[in-house]
Amino acid sequence: MVFLPSQTPNAAQLEDTFRHKGLRKKLIDEIRSKGISDEHVLRAMNSVPRHLFMDNSFVGFAYVDKAFPISAGQTISQPYTVAFQTEALQIKKTDKVLEVGTGSGYQAAVLCEMGVSLFTIERQRSLFDFASVLLPKLGYHPQFFYGDGYLGLPTYGPFDKIIVTAGADTVPPKLKEQLAIGGRMVIPVGNRQYQVMKIIVRVGENEYSERETGNFVFVPMLHGIADQK
Repeated sequence: MVFLPSQTPNAAQLEDTFRHKGLRKKLIDEIRSKGISDEHVLRAMNSVPRHLFMDNSFVGFAYVDKAFPISAGQTISQPYTVAFQTEALQIKKTDKVLEVGTGSGYQAAVLCEMGVSLFTIERQRSLFDFASVLLPKLGYHPQFFYGDGYLGLPTYGPFDKIIVTAGADTVPPKLKEQLAIGGRMVIPVGNRQYQVMKIIVRVGENEYSERETGNFVFVPMLHGIADQK
């Protein structure tokens, strides 16, 4: 079942009402109460209309702190998880960021709202097509790529930050290689039932530090591309 809009909304449908904004503020207050303290992250999430990344039939779920199915067996991440990963990245406006797993584009919109230079890659064609049309309509202009997230984007690296929004069975070596010295990657690693969030920092040419922080559940990160229309 598909929970994305059947087509990206036109300008008249990009509505962010007082009701939406009120629900979003309550959601942000809830996320803050769960321990997210980076106000830069919270302000960005308060600015992004999450309901536009889901079918309008499900607007009642848009500002609930839960993940929700979209299409191609994927989900739009739980808002707390988006906040947690984004806070863990320690974003600066000058950062060049690689996002692995564009999905419907919500996490990408939050990162763009924070002013980074974003490169985002997606293996599901339907999601790639949806996000690459919607985000520019909202004023966000990352560079979009349809491809295998395990390979990253070596031609465009190195990256100051890398965020992976699906559960990997192991840390992809090619992604580690695309971190700049001093760069930071946030990635959930584990099995299909749950993953541990890892924060990896490249401290030297061939040296990395790694720590674990919290258990999460993501859809699995898959190899290759899914050529669906």
